[in-house]
Amino acid sequence: MANILNIKTSITGENSVSNQLSQAVINQLLEKNPESKVVVRDLALEPIPHLEIHHFNASRLTDEERSEEQKEASKHSDQSLKEIQEADIIVIGVPFYNFTFPSTLKSWIDSISVAGKTFSYADGTPKGLLENKKIYLNVAAGGVYENGLIENMEHYLRTLFGFIGITDVEVFISQGTMVPQLKEENFSKAVAKIEELV
Repeated sequence: MANILNIKTSITGENSVSNQLSQAVINQLLEKNPESKVVVRDLALEPIPHLEIHHFNASRLTDEERSEEQKEASKHSDQSLKEIQEADIIVIGVPFYNFTFPSTLKSWIDSISVAGKTFSYADGTPKGLLENKKIYLNVAAGGVYENGLIENMEHYLRTLFGFIGITDVEVFISQGTMVPQLKEENFSKAVAKIEELV
């Protein structure tokens, strides 16, 4: 049994290729461990506010130290932290918008990147505190990019998650989702890879 956290970021809902890839991953995981629990966080429907100073300051305090205003400012971060700390596997849909991932995903990452909770400088060097977790990144791009943009995005996300301790990252990519001649073929190849590797 595993706790699976499904992070959705696409604005196109059920039509989203990144969401469909994520579901293919989850189906494979559930086939192997039917008793696993899936928690869904849809950032397109319920976005987390962008990081601002009140949230930043409040997230560094214990609950006992916070005022009511600070508790309100940190509620999104607190919920996101609880979900990722409890998760064994994180499945993230990553659509490629304007040459990068959605800002809603960055806001979520900001909300879980909290000193003393997911990383620490206690011994003088950064140390990730989230251990024994695996991430599946499911990337969908409307075009086909051979100029390193998707690889750069992947590297950036791997670096971010590695910083908080999650280094076991698997990436599945389907490009050309807006190109009729390529969409189905590339999607099928990505799903086949998921079925082989997950």
